[in-house]
Amino acid sequence: MAAPPADFNAEEAGNFEDMEKQFAVKTVQHMQTYWSILEKVKGSSLRLTKMDDEIYDHLMKEFPDFDPAKPIDEDEMKSKAGKEKWRSWMKAYEKRVDDFNFGTMLRISPATEYDEKGTIFAMRMQFYAIEIARNRKGLNDWIYEQAQREKAEAAKSSA
Repeated sequence: MAAPPADFNAEEAGNFEDMEKQFAVKTVQHMQTYWSILEKVKGSSLRLTKMDDEIYDHLMKEFPDFDPAKPIDEDEMKSKAGKEKWRSWMKAYEKRVDDFNFGTMLRISPATEYDEKGTIFAMRMQFYAIEIARNRKGLNDWIYEQAQREKAEAAKSSA
């Protein structure tokens, strides 16, 4: 995907249906890919970026009260103060992480699958930070374990 023109103003841009569809497709592909990876690899042994350690440490330094086991409070995250704090945190990755501010979907709780009520819109760096923290705490390991149980049951029933 090409970069927008230098004089592009997102505030004045119209909504183009084709752009929205492309965004939706890319977002769904990202969700499906991540879920598929978690079904094949325990989250606790997964690295999402080459900078996982730095991202995790930076998250915990700037958001010391963040508990990856708790559901995300979307209102707090998207409040004026929350947006400013996250925007400032993400700025550190602007030239270091591709699509750092590209929109994606994020599960509100590590205990649930992606679904309509349990998923929010977030920036790519928010996704990385929160999912890295969840993986570090083993909170996504259930996805792998569930997939392995289902695989074993399918193998038994076809034998």
